[in-house]
Amino acid sequence: MSAYWNLSAPQLIEQSIINKEANLSSTGALLVSTGEFTGRSPNDKYIVNYQDTSDLEIDWGKVNQPFSPEKFGHLLDKVFSHLVDRNIYIQDVLVGSNPQHQRRVRLITEYAWSALFARDLLIPGTDMYADGPDFTIIQAPSFCADPQIDGTKTKTFILIDFVKRIVLIGNTQYAGEIKKAVFTIMNRLLPGENVLPMHCSANIGMQGDTALFFGLSGTGKTTLSSDPDRFLIGDDEHGWAQDGVFNFEGGCYAKTINLKKDLEPIIWDASQSFGSVLENVTFDADSRLLDFTDSSVTENTRAAYALHNVARRVKSGVGGHPEHIFFLSADAFGVMPPIASLNANQAAYYFLSGYTAKLAGTERGLGFEPQATFSACFGAPFMPLSPVKYANMLREKIYDHHSKVWLVNTGWTGGPYGIGSRIKLPYTRAIISAAIKGILDEAPSEYEPVFGLKIPNIIPGVPSKMLNPVKNWESPEKYKQMADILIAKFRQNIVQYKGAIDGELLTQL
Repeated sequence: MSAYWNLSAPQLIEQSIINKEANLSSTGALLVSTGEFTGRSPNDKYIVNYQDTSDLEIDWGKVNQPFSPEKFGHLLDKVFSHLVDRNIYIQDVLVGSNPQHQRRVRLITEYAWSALFARDLLIPGTDMYADGPDFTIIQAPSFCADPQIDGTKTKTFILIDFVKRIVLIGNTQYAGEIKKAVFTIMNRLLPGENVLPMHCSANIGMQGDTALFFGLSGTGKTTLSSDPDRFLIGDDEHGWAQDGVFNFEGGCYAKTINLKKDLEPIIWDASQSFGSVLENVTFDADSRLLDFTDSSVTENTRAAYALHNVARRVKSGVGGHPEHIFFLSADAFGVMPPIASLNANQAAYYFLSGYTAKLAGTERGLGFEPQATFSACFGAPFMPLSPVKYANMLREKIYDHHSKVWLVNTGWTGGPYGIGSRIKLPYTRAIISAAIKGILDEAPSEYEPVFGLKIPNIIPGVPSKMLNPVKNWESPEKYKQMADILIAKFRQNIVQYKGAIDGELLTQL
C-alpha cells in the first residue's frame, strides 16, 4: 500500500490515467464515470446518535437518520481493514473563506480523481499536519456494507459522526457525496457561531453589491450567478456571518447537460479547463470531444472546476451583506410570476417551503402531471437542525440588513410543462439585472390576486404580458384551477411547522 499525500492537480491527473480511473478530454479535463451511482443516495445517509445533549438539536427523521455509535465503530474498523492493502490518496483542504469560521478537512480516498475533485471543489490547505484536521472523510467506493450486520439499509452508506469528527462513505463513487457531507457538517456547526449556512450561489457587482441565489438543483443557481457583468463568489454553499457572506468552497459543481457556449460561456470554458473533472459526460473515444447533449448515462452530468478557472471571480471568497436575495423555483405548473418582491414574512414562508417542480418523465415513477417538490431551506437533505432554526436566522438577517428578497420563476409560463413554454434564460437574466440595478423599485407594479404577490408591470427587455402569469394562459379559468392545485400543495406542506413558527407565517398563502 502507498499513501499519496496532497498531490498537485497534474500529479493526480497522471495517477488517474495510470490507474485507468479516467480519460483525458481534448482540452485537458478529466473524464470519469461514477458507475452505478450518478447522483446522491439520500436514503443511505445517517448521523451517529450518541443521545447526549448536543444530539437533541438534530432534527431526527427521514432526512437525518440516527445511527448507532457501536455500529459506526464496527463499520469504521472494517473500512480501515479494507483499505490497508490499497493505495490511498490524501488531500488536506479547507472549508470556508472566512478564517473565523473555517474548518480543516482531510479526505482519504481510493481514487486519485476523487482527491482531484476535493482540490477543485474545496480550498487546498497547507501545513495541516501539526494540529490535524477538524474532520476526516474516508471514502471507500469499493467497500460494501452488509446491511444485516452493519445496520445500514443497503450496501451503500454515508455516515457522519460529529463526536469522532469522521465521515464514512462506502459503495458509491459519486463525488457529490463528499461535497454534501462537508456541507452538512457546516450546516450543523455554524449556527452556533451565529452564522447562517445557505444552499445558494453568490456574486458581487462593480459597486460591491452582493446578491444571493437560492434554489434546488436545476433551478439556475450556478447559471444565474455566473454573470459576465458581475464577479462570482461561489455557486452553491455560503455562510452569512456578522461581517457579511463567505464561500464555503473554492470551486464549482455545475450541471452540464445541454451546456451551450453561447448561453453559458463561463461554465463552458471553466468546465473544460485543465484539471477540471467531468462526471459521466460522454465523449468520442478517438477525438475526446465532448457531447453535452447526451443523457444516456444520466441527466445529472456534472463539471467540478476550481474557481481560478473563472476570470471574473472574487479571489477572497467573501462579500458584504446581501442587498438582494433571489429564491429560484422552476415552476412546471406554469402559474408563478417570473419575478415578485417578498416581504420578510413571505421570504420566511417561501424559504421554509423551498419549492420547485419535478417534470414528468425525468424521474422513474412520475406521472404525466408536474410534481411539486418542497425542500426546506432549498436544501433539506443537508440541514441537520430544524428548518425553522435556519428560517428564523434568515428573517432576522433580512431585517437587520434590509436585504430585498425576490421570488423568481425559472420554469414555465403560459401553461404547465408540455403545454406552456420555458422562460428563456435571456429574459431571466434581464429580470435579475433589473432587480439588482434598482429598476424594479421605480417600476409600476400590482398585487396579483392568486398568490398575493407584488409583481412589476414593466421590465426592460422582457415582454410585459409575461410578467403577469394569468395573461399568458389562453384560459384564465384553467390558470386559476392549476394555481389552486399548487397553492393547496404549499398549504399542505407548510402545516408541518404549525406550532413551531408564528401563526402569521402559516397564512402567507
